[in-house]
Amino acid sequence: MLNNLSSIKEELQGQQRKIKKELEQIAKKSGRNGNRYEPKFPEYGRAEDENADEVAAFVDAVSMGENLKGSLEKVELALQKITRNQYGLCEICGKKIGKKRIKILPTARYCLSCKINKN
Repeated sequence: MLNNLSSIKEELQGQQRKIKKELEQIAKKSGRNGNRYEPKFPEYGRAEDENADEVAAFVDAVSMGENLKGSLEKVELALQKITRNQYGLCEICGKKIGKKRIKILPTARYCLSCKINKN
């Protein structure tokens, strides 16, 4: 599992870099530690139709930013679990999450049984 764990960690770190890069294109860092992201408001010009485009782009950026922040939180939680030797354990029952599930969803927090019962 150690070899597999290091490859999972590399994959998660790659996802983390990719998500941060995508976030930085549509949002600016904020907060004391720069760990929060606020959507950037685009500036296309002063014409009325340009203003409408700016608002539409901003609404899209807010939605996309929320999705990316959620994904980043999941990836960072999985990386923290690796550091604390808790990766791959279900947060509800404490049993190991199946290898197939981890392979498909490296950020999985629950075993399949608990996930089904949770929903």
